[in-house]
Amino acid sequence: MAVPSRVRRAAVAGQCVKRLYHADVPSATDPLRWGGREFGRNGLAVMAIVNATPDSFYDRGRTWGTAAALDRVSEVLDEGADVVDIGGIKAAPGGDVGAAEELERVLPVVEGARARHPDVVISVDTWRAEVADVVCRAGADVINDAWGGVDKALTETVARHGAGYVCTHAGRQTPRTRPHRVWYDDIVGETTTYLVGLAEGAVAAGVRRDGIVIDPAHDFGKNSRHSLQLTRHTDVLVATGWPVLMAMSRKDFVGEVLDLPPDDRLEGTLAATAVAAWLGALMFRTHDVTATRRVLSTVAAIRGDADLAVGRRGLA
Repeated sequence: MAVPSRVRRAAVAGQCVKRLYHADVPSATDPLRWGGREFGRNGLAVMAIVNATPDSFYDRGRTWGTAAALDRVSEVLDEGADVVDIGGIKAAPGGDVGAAEELERVLPVVEGARARHPDVVISVDTWRAEVADVVCRAGADVINDAWGGVDKALTETVARHGAGYVCTHAGRQTPRTRPHRVWYDDIVGETTTYLVGLAEGAVAAGVRRDGIVIDPAHDFGKNSRHSLQLTRHTDVLVATGWPVLMAMSRKDFVGEVLDLPPDDRLEGTLAATAVAAWLGALMFRTHDVTATRRVLSTVAAIRGDADLAVGRRGLA
């Protein structure tokens, strides 16, 4: 007889909670510290995507070039972004982009953003230790390792700079490959176990415990049903004690739910964002800062973690 999904979920959550008593992980009240910022566990934070690439799946080069990327950095900060995540290589297959070219794209944006906005929290999306070393010396606060530990030297580099670190589950895929008939016995359990292992390994390599978040990496090494299950069970990830980042913005799993292209996936993304926020995720990586901020503010108010921005109704 098949085990009901709610029973499997409870078992996974129970295993994760048990780990809290045997592994030295943050408690639910410990803040995340990136750059000069602290992000409380009851808060909800926005990480804005700035693509220094000519071929991103959604913006398709709208922020290609240093000037355009820096203009976008200023724009998303005005819209309320807490973190800016700068990437120099699209995730999908395409032409080879070596480390030198990646740095040519990303480094001027990091340097310019740091000069223009001294207090901004800057993240760089890279899986390469050599790139991380250079951008951290230029002022990056966080390394977003979107391919989940491919470069074994990356955590040591992050630790040496005292930077924050995003651990991801990319299904052990080679960078810039798409999953093909990917299969898991238990996507929630596999992802959770892998992410806890990455986070503990990063601490062992010297990365600050209060600088680590975990990201299930929707669509990376997964099909759309896997991504939906991970969203549905965000609370299992939260139960590990590590802060959770969700990167769902306009992704293919939303597109396949709605049968819509990236330009028409905003409402679906925001629905997924509201669910994950309600279930305890801390940070949301997005192309759409204003809309995401509004959703998170509403969720926080419903949860009782934030008050009204203004109260008029029924008071006059």
